[in-house]
Amino acid sequence: MSETVVLVLRAFIPLGIMGLVFGGLLGFAGKIFAVEQDPRIADVMNALPGANCGACGYAGCSAFAEAVVAGTAPANGCAVSNDATAQEIARIVGVETGSVNKMRAQVMCSGTADKARKKFNYYGIMDCVSVTKIGGGDKECPYGCVGYGTCVKVCPFNAIRIEDNVAVVDYEKCVGCGLCEKACPKHIIRLVPYASEYWVGCVSKDKGPMVRSYCSIGCIGCGICEKNCPTGAIKLENSIAKIDYDLCIQCGTCFEKCPRSTILFGEFVPETQAISASPPAEG
Repeated sequence: MSETVVLVLRAFIPLGIMGLVFGGLLGFAGKIFAVEQDPRIADVMNALPGANCGACGYAGCSAFAEAVVAGTAPANGCAVSNDATAQEIARIVGVETGSVNKMRAQVMCSGTADKARKKFNYYGIMDCVSVTKIGGGDKECPYGCVGYGTCVKVCPFNAIRIEDNVAVVDYEKCVGCGLCEKACPKHIIRLVPYASEYWVGCVSKDKGPMVRSYCSIGCIGCGICEKNCPTGAIKLENSIAKIDYDLCIQCGTCFEKCPRSTILFGEFVPETQAISASPPAEG
């Protein structure tokens, strides 16, 4: 055996022995100081839809499952689950639970390209946050949807799209996670009861004459809907009609009486296709 090989062996043999010793010590310490996880956490995880959307207020399904088992989160706290899921989770952790109040997103704006006037043509980054930094957006209405798709980008369920310069929610795909609501820089996306049919397609706080000047379908605060609602479910707040869904009986009176067609029924379907301006000619 050459002298070089002997020197190499003398160097590596002690290191190998030390590795085995320290590996054994670490394995022993791991068993001694191991924190056992409640097996119910895995069971709750398996019962969840697995969307990892964070709508429950926790950093994903795993964190929510741990909170449910710890008793700091309700069994029906998953926004995208249903009653059957909530009941199964309640059974796993041994608690009682109420029904899940299923919600969906609703874009409270119907100011499509043919109804809401623009004040300038925007050719920058296709993002609502970016365009609203320039004078509040390219629409004359300071409250309406600018339609550049920030909500579309954050939706993990492909439940929202842009049509005719307005965001439109697909009710069948929407699970009510609320990510679009949080992302909207105009704060015009709201979570409403899934079963609700009527909604106000405007959030402008401007007075009637001003609204008329920039949108042909915006709420002018006339109060006809409030006067005719049989249950007092619709009220004017800051010149805009708002529906209290706890009182609304879905009778449709407000929808029929609204002189501006601002109160809408069902899923919004724009009448025209999206209008995109051509970039300015060079030179």
